[in-house]
Amino acid sequence: MPAVPPAIGPAAEPQAPAAPEVQVQLPPMPELPPIPKGVEPPTPRIGVLGVPDVMRVSTAAQEVERVLGGRRQKLNEDAQKEQAAWRDLQQQLVNMREQRGVSAEQIRTKERELQERITNAQRTFRERDRVIQEAARYSLSQIERVLVAVIRQVAESRGMNLVLHRQQVALNANEFDLTDQVAAQLNKVLPSVIIPPDGVSPSAMAQNGGKAPAAAPAAAPTPAHAAGGKPSATRH
Repeated sequence: MPAVPPAIGPAAEPQAPAAPEVQVQLPPMPELPPIPKGVEPPTPRIGVLGVPDVMRVSTAAQEVERVLGGRRQKLNEDAQKEQAAWRDLQQQLVNMREQRGVSAEQIRTKERELQERITNAQRTFRERDRVIQEAARYSLSQIERVLVAVIRQVAESRGMNLVLHRQQVALNANEFDLTDQVAAQLNKVLPSVIIPPDGVSPSAMAQNGGKAPAAAPAAAPTPAHAAGGKPSATRH
């Protein structure tokens, strides 16, 4: 009887053994030729920025988290319901083995049906998870692209030519901090982003000129359908 595997989740990667340290003498150090004097950099005018704080107050980022977080939650709920159905079917197989008059072929048929259901469901859950991850990358990339431009714009408006992450700075005066100004400007120029519709990957949108593919109209049954044949695949 097939075991019930988890619906989604990558397998653990095998860890390669650490390379032993080489205990041999290195070749002689090459002679470094002189190089001409270069152009001196400008006097640094430093600003600091808390990117996580900017993203927390970004209305676009909040929308992405709300929409895609809901899709992840729905995926997890569907996976849990499907796993519960697998367990019920496994119990039915146990009961069949204890019943009289049930042939071995009938049991094997039910086992194959359960295994096929598990395999198909796992494939579906992995595909849904992949589409959600692609949608997240697509949506957040829009924010990151504009955020870089906004940081440059705000820094130049303050006469700054070097911006550091706030987490890298042990101490700084409030006058150096650009976080609030960058967050306000980001929300002004990018209050929202384009999030692919549920179940639609960004690549499918790109092939359709940046729009979600239109749903295909319901077609009348073909003779193959009426005869119980397998419908032909249609590419949208």
